[in-house]
Formats: sequence, C-alpha cells, structure tokens
Amino acid sequence: MTNVAVEDPDMTGSYRWVIVFAGALMGCVAVGTMFSLAIFLEPVAKTTGWSHAGISSAMAVNFIVMGLGGFMWGAASDRYGARVVVLLGSVLLGLALVLASQVESLLAFQLVYGCLVGLSASAFFAPMIAVTMGWFDTHRSLAVSLVSAGMGMAPMTISPFARWLITAYDDWRMAMFVIGVGAWILLLPTALLVRRPPAAPANAPVGAATASRMKETTPLGKVLRSPQFLVLAFTFFACCAAHSGPIFHMVSYAMFCGIAPMSAVTIYSVEGAAGLGGRILYGVLADRLGVKPVLIGGLLIQAAVISAYTMAGSLTEFYMLAIIFGGTYGGVMPLYAVLAGEYFAPRMLGTVLGAASMLSSIGMAFGPLAGGWAFDQFNNYNWLFIGSALVGLGAVLIALAFPPIPQQPRGELQPA
Repeated sequence: MTNVAVEDPDMTGSYRWVIVFAGALMGCVAVGTMFSLAIFLEPVAKTTGWSHAGISSAMAVNFIVMGLGGFMWGAASDRYGARVVVLLGSVLLGLALVLASQVESLLAFQLVYGCLVGLSASAFFAPMIAVTMGWFDTHRSLAVSLVSAGMGMAPMTISPFARWLITAYDDWRMAMFVIGVGAWILLLPTALLVRRPPAAPANAPVGAATASRMKETTPLGKVLRSPQFLVLAFTFFACCAAHSGPIFHMVSYAMFCGIAPMSAVTIYSVEGAAGLGGRILYGVLADRLGVKPVLIGGLLIQAAVISAYTMAGSLTEFYMLAIIFGGTYGGVMPLYAVLAGEYFAPRMLGTVLGAASMLSSIGMAFGPLAGGWAFDQFNNYNWLFIGSALVGLGAVLIALAFPPIPQQPRGELQPA
C-alpha cells in the first residue's frame, strides 16, 4: 500500500490542467476588462466632457481596491473554497461593467468602475493560484506560470476587442455593456469548472516539507509576522515598485529619447509579448533548478536591465532591452505564489497570497508616481531608472533572506 492518495486518474491527471485553463481564462477576462479603461478613455472623454484625469483616476482606485479586495477574497477562498469566490467575482464583474456603461456622472463612474471593477477583478488571482497549487505536486511552477500567462494575455485580447466594439457601435456605452455581458458568458460557466484539490488519505504520513510548513491552526497574526511572510511580501513589494515605474513611463521615455510615437508604443507591446514567454521559461526553470535561486536570478537581471535603459537611444536597443525586461518581470511574478506554497499550509494559502498581493499593489502604485515626480524635478527620466534599479537591487537583498525551503520527497501528496 503506498502513501499516495488513490484518486480518480482523471481528477489527479488531466483535470488539473482544466483548473489551469479555468484560472488562465478567468484571469485574462478579469484583468483585461479592468485595463480596457485605457481604450475607453478617449471615447468616454469625448462624449461626456469628463476630464482625462477624472476618468483615469478610476484606474488608481482600481489598484487600491484590488489590493484590499485581494486580501479579502483570498481569506474567503480559504474558508469557503475558490469556486464560491470566483462565482461571486464573475457575477460582480459583469454587473460592474453593465452599470458603468449606464452612469451619467463622473463620480458615479469613478465609484462603479473604480470600486466595483477593482473589487471583482481581485477575486480571481489569489483563489485560482492557491487552488492550482493544490492540484499540482509536480510541475507546480509551470502550472502557476501558465495561469499567470493567461492574465498576461489580457492586453492582447480584451483591449483589441474593446476597440473593435467601440468602432463597430460608435458608442462606448454599448461597447462596455457588451463586454459586461460577455464577461458573464465566459466567466460563469468557467467558474463552475473549479473544484477543490484531491485530498490525501487521513492516515497518510506527514512528509518533511509539510511538517516544517506553518500549521493550518497557526493564528493569522502570527502568520503575517513570520519571517517567511515578511520576506515574501517585501520582496514582492520592492519587485513591483522597481518595475512599475519603468513600465508606466516607458513610452514617454522612448519619445523623450527621440523615438517616434507609434514606434514607442510598440516597445510596450514587445514587453508584453516577452512577458508571456518569460512566465513559461521561468516556470520551467523553477521546476528544474528550484524556485528561490530562479527568483533571485530574475530579480538581479531585472535590476540590471532597468539600469541599462539609461544608455538606450535607438529603437533597436529599446527592443532588445524590452525583450529581456518584459521576459524577466513577467517571469518572476508567478514565483512568489510558488514560494508561498512551499512555506505555508494549503488552507491558508489564499489569505497569504491576498495579503502579499496587497503590498505588491502598493508597490505598483508607487512606481508611476515616483517616476512622474522625478521627471518633473529633473526634466529627464534618468533618475527614475537609476532609482528603480536600486529598488530592484533592494528586492534581491531582501530575497536573499528567504528561509530555507523545506524539502519534500518526490511524489508525496500534501494534505488538503
């Protein structure tokens, strides 16, 4: 008799990839609908007379609410299961877009689009990453990276679709309404595919890795004060603070360096495409070499390439750096979830990921603001990239403090 749980082969084999598909699709729709605000900006401003700053502020509200919502939804998924959470998020996301398409005042738009879309979009990341990790004993880094890659597909799918709808209907309200209904059509059936991971048998012995993880009965306050969580969360924060400014200001910086506006936009597209490949590459490397050394190596490359942007001048140089930069920041992002799975028990994983994501959202909001302030003060972007590179090195130093990852015998299932 083996120590591995005896499960339906479809449940432990092929069905786990259904979970990956569901997580990738829901993440793509959720992130894509939120970031489609950039596509709606001009049409909304033109037809309503609302200011660009006022409409754009809904995006700032999105980030703040996403951070808080991610923690709330993550904790809820630990208690009630991921399916309930993503179903609620699916209903709320479609409703938010439908309501936002009908509002008549800027304040109502900011509240509905900023708060409701941000809250609903945050319902997918922590719960789906946590449930995906529960389904995988091997190839876990690759699986999490594929779910994250789905989110990375958002700018290449939902945004062009939004632009096509606006052109076809010549009405941003109808376009946003259709996207809201489309979100329901895609998300609600997909959410029903989500299942709890198969459980190990009650008499299965606890392996070394599980024994050294934090116990599921550990009080939340103690979990959030633990060295494992603090290093994870602050590395995540510093990583996002380092790359968010360069990402946000990249097009403006390229134009400042003399690149034509349309060409400058393509640099951003190259970064996004490279990020998809980077997620898969870093996921495979983490499975083969270990997640901690791959994360530290990626953070070091990120800091180096950010500093190299200060020497870029031609479009070719920008493209080369964009491939490395996009592949690196896209590749390291899923690894934080994998590390969390190594340190914390499965049933507290949603809460841990939600709390860490809350700090990362603050880091994401910090970078663009700091970059704008640096340009206003010095009339160039050099200090943005220098400062971001230093913050990136800080992320490397924090990551070096990660406690040793518990070792687990190959093939042993974790208790659910």
